[in-house]
Amino acid sequence: MDWENSLISNLEWSAEIINISGKQKVAAQITDKVKDGDVIGIGSGSTVYVALLAIADKIKKEKLNVKGIPTSLEISMFCSKLGIPLTTLFEHKPDWLFDGADEVDPDKSLIKGRGGAMFKEKLLISSSPKNYIIVDESKIVDKLGTNFPIPIEVFPQSLLYVEQQLKRLGATSIILRPAKGKDGPIISENNNLILDCHFNEIGKNLEKEIKIITGVIESGLFIGYDVDILVAENK
Repeated sequence: MDWENSLISNLEWSAEIINISGKQKVAAQITDKVKDGDVIGIGSGSTVYVALLAIADKIKKEKLNVKGIPTSLEISMFCSKLGIPLTTLFEHKPDWLFDGADEVDPDKSLIKGRGGAMFKEKLLISSSPKNYIIVDESKIVDKLGTNFPIPIEVFPQSLLYVEQQLKRLGATSIILRPAKGKDGPIISENNNLILDCHFNEIGKNLEKEIKIITGVIESGLFIGYDVDILVAENK
């Protein structure tokens, strides 16, 4: 097979990248942190993709020995396309991680998960001693839930039970996330369903209260994690 003409080599980002200049600025910041021998956790989303392009260029130019642990199938395929060797948590612990976010509040709490990879993202953030969240100004909010719902990954057969329990926690809106490229609901990286949930108030304990519901795999709430926020101005 002609690998230079394969599906992977011709892979392109699947959606329009908004605020490309801002994302390139934070990509440059994160690329400066890459050094020889690093094992890097690689998150999901368009900001991560832009940073990955810059990192791959640096690896090639400086002939660095760097391995990546990706959080999604999409990012795994882009790493292959860009020539970034992959490893897993079976073999390595990340030295540091970079990821994006949908919302960031003043306490550095996050909403993530529009790409459906929040379980692996949370696992990697928990496994990494240093975590960088790269965002543009549009992601900074005074209060979580301002612009985006909380994504919740759910084992399919627990759907109705989880819905009932989320309402008891105060969910004001629960939507089964539909797919765009297929009929029916979207399927997560772990072959589960995703609920997008609005709450009037997101308290400090809500992440834990959601997680203990039987059938919930993970939520896109990240409260109290040790993260550094890198923000690029939208100019």
